[in-house]
Amino acid sequence: MSTLLDVRDVSKSFGGNAVVNHVSLSVEDGSSLGLVGSNGAGKTTLFRLIAGELAVDSGDILFQGRTLPPRADDRARIGIARTFQIVELFGGQTVLDHLLVALQAHQRRQGPWRDLVHGGRTTPEERAACMEILSVVGLDDRAQAPASTLPLGERRAVELARALVCGPRLLLADEPSSGLDGGETAQLISIINRVRRETGLAIVVVDHDLATVEALADHVVAMDAGSVIAHGTFAEVTTNVDVMRSWLGVTP
Repeated sequence: MSTLLDVRDVSKSFGGNAVVNHVSLSVEDGSSLGLVGSNGAGKTTLFRLIAGELAVDSGDILFQGRTLPPRADDRARIGIARTFQIVELFGGQTVLDHLLVALQAHQRRQGPWRDLVHGGRTTPEERAACMEILSVVGLDDRAQAPASTLPLGERRAVELARALVCGPRLLLADEPSSGLDGGETAQLISIINRVRRETGLAIVVVDHDLATVEALADHVVAMDAGSVIAHGTFAEVTTNVDVMRSWLGVTP
């Protein structure tokens, strides 16, 4: 496997406080990385730096060997997708509509010229592409349902499908299990792992639920006070002395 994402000595401060402090890590093509740590460890800030929502103070973030463009929407167009801890869906729109809007925006196929040519309608090719993704996440039978009426587990699957319809190489998954019960979490994990197997998608996941991280991540990085304190397999990281002291609240 080749390196897909390469974070090199990245730092970010707010008000003179180093929130991310000289962090380096990498994600191989098709692999999955879990970021763990207590609140304030810096993992969410690092996540947002990778997504392009924040600018680095120093260091570099490379994607497929190239420096990332500064804007989040441009990063999305080169293959980095993002899901959010709080599900953001459009009120009143169907499940299928959510994917169509995302696909058209990603391909820059919205605007007056498109409306003139297609009369504001979506094309059969667009609808077929979106239905294919809905089938992958198990929501093809819910395509015409208003997304806002679905249970939270299915709404998270809609958000995942909306990210996948743009054909990303890397998915940034922010607290995917947040608010879900055990059954919903297991179902979402199953969907994500199936997508990984079928598409070769790489993932960076942040989640406070360690069982979710264990189920999704090939490799885990633990952070504390803005720095990386351990990396390795889930078992190696969660039994690391520094990790146990810093955020598991255990003294070995």
